[in-house]
Amino acid sequence: MADHSTVPVDRLDALRAEQELARLAAEIAGHDRAYHGADLPTITDAAYDALRQRNDAIERRFPQLVRADSPSARVGSTPSAGFAKVQHRQAMLSLQNAFEASDVEGFVDSVKSFLDREFSVPEPPELALVAEPKIDGLSISLTYEQGRFKRAATRGDGAEGEDVTANLLTLKSDLPRTLSDAPDVIEIRGEVYMTREDFLALNEQMVAAGEKPLANPRNGAAGALRQLDPEVTARRPLRLFAYALGHTSAPIADTQFGILARLRSWGFSVNPLAERCATTAAALDHYQRIGNQRSALPYEIDGVVYKVDRLDWQDRLGFVARSPRWAIAHKFPAEQARTRLKAISIQVGRTGALTPVAELEPIGVGGVLVARATLHNEDEVARKDVRVGDLVVVQRAGDVIPQVVEPVLAERPADAQPFVFPTTCPACGSVAVRDEDEAVRRCTGGLICPAQNVERLKHFVSRDAFDIEGLGQQSIERFFADGLIRSPADLFRLQPGDLRGRE
Repeated sequence: MADHSTVPVDRLDALRAEQELARLAAEIAGHDRAYHGADLPTITDAAYDALRQRNDAIERRFPQLVRADSPSARVGSTPSAGFAKVQHRQAMLSLQNAFEASDVEGFVDSVKSFLDREFSVPEPPELALVAEPKIDGLSISLTYEQGRFKRAATRGDGAEGEDVTANLLTLKSDLPRTLSDAPDVIEIRGEVYMTREDFLALNEQMVAAGEKPLANPRNGAAGALRQLDPEVTARRPLRLFAYALGHTSAPIADTQFGILARLRSWGFSVNPLAERCATTAAALDHYQRIGNQRSALPYEIDGVVYKVDRLDWQDRLGFVARSPRWAIAHKFPAEQARTRLKAISIQVGRTGALTPVAELEPIGVGGVLVARATLHNEDEVARKDVRVGDLVVVQRAGDVIPQVVEPVLAERPADAQPFVFPTTCPACGSVAVRDEDEAVRRCTGGLICPAQNVERLKHFVSRDAFDIEGLGQQSIERFFADGLIRSPADLFRLQPGDLRGRE
C-alpha cells in the first residue's frame, strides 16, 4: 500500500484517502492494543493524538469512506483473556479532544446549538461546565448493590471490560466498601492511578531486585491493576479518584457538581481541583491555573475535562459514535511541562565535551517520566539564564531527548544565582578549554579521564560500532568501576569467572 501519511488531507483524492484510512485503522488499532491491552505504549500521547486527528479529518472530508473498523467508533481494546469478562450496563466511552481554546469554544457553541435545534431549548443565560483534571491512569467501573461493593471492571473495549474486583479490594484507601443511603444499584466511575513519589519508589525497588523499571506512573497503575495475582497488586501503591456515574437505579443529584459532592460524602476521593465554571471563559481560566500547577501535583494529569453541569441536558445531548456530546477533554501540550530545577550537573562525553545537564523534580512529559534534561552547552545556559531553584519549562525534542526550554522568570526564587560553568573537568580535574570556533568546552585529560574512557567503551560496543548484544551501558559502567576493563581489548579478555553472579 502506498504511503500517503505526509500528504495534506485537503490534497488527498478518494483512492488515496481510502488507502490512508486503512493504514490509520491498522496502526491505531496496534497502538490501542499496546496501550490498553498490554500497558506498553509504543508512541507518545501527542503522536497518537495526531494519528487520531488525521483519521478524523479524512473521515470528515470523505464521509462515504468511513470504515466499519474506524478508530472513531472504537474505544480501548479487547479485554485480556486472563480475566473474567464484565458487560457494562452503560458503555464506557472515551472523550473528544480539544487542543486549543477555540476547540473548547466550538464545543460549547455546538452544545447550545444542539439543545436549541433538537429540543427547542432556548439559549441559556449560562452554560455551566464542571472542569476537572484529567488523571493519567486507568479507567475503572465500580458497582454497588444494596449499598455494598459488588464488582470492579476495567473499561476494556467500552462495552466489555475485565473483572478486577479482587485487585481493587487490595486498595488501602479511596474505596468505600459500603455506601449509606445509596440507590439499590449504582455504578461509580473513576481513575486508578499511582503518585509520582510512589512510582519512583517502586521503580527503585524493581531495579534493586533486578527487574525492568516501569516507563511511567500510568503504566505502573495499569500493570498493577491487571495483575492476575492480587497479592502482587497489594504490593503496588494504587490510589483512586471517583468522578462520574454509569448506570444507576435512581438519581443521586441534578448536576455533575452535585454528583461529586455526593461521592465525596460517601468517602470517595474526589479531585479537589474540580470546579464549577459559570462561563466558558471561567473554564478556560481554570484550565490555565491547573496547567500552571501541573508539575507540583503529586500525580500525572494530561489535560482538563469539561462536562455540562446539568444532568438533564446531558441526557438530552446523549452520545455520538464513541463519545458523549456533553463532555470534552482539553489536552495539555503533550511535549511540554513545568517542573523545578534542583541542580545543574556536568556530563563528560567521549570526546571530552562538557555538557550541562538539568537535574529535575521528576515530571511526566509526553508519557515519559523525565528527571534529567540537556541544557546543551555553556552559551545556552547563559542565554537562557537558567538557575538552580528555577521553575522551568521542559520539552522532549522530537519526542525523544528531554531539554529545558526556558525558566519561568515570574516564579524565580529571590536567592537564585547564575550558574558558573566549570573550567576544569569534574571527572579528572584536567583543564577544560574552549576553542574560539566551538560552542563546547572540552576536557584535555584524554584517556586519563575516566568519564571519557567509559563513554568511548560504550561507543565501542554500541550498534554504530561493534554492536555487541547484551553488553549495555550499565554493564560497561560496572565493569569499569570494578577494574575489569580499561580499553576495548579488555572486553575480549574477560573470563567466565568475571561474569559469574552478574546480571
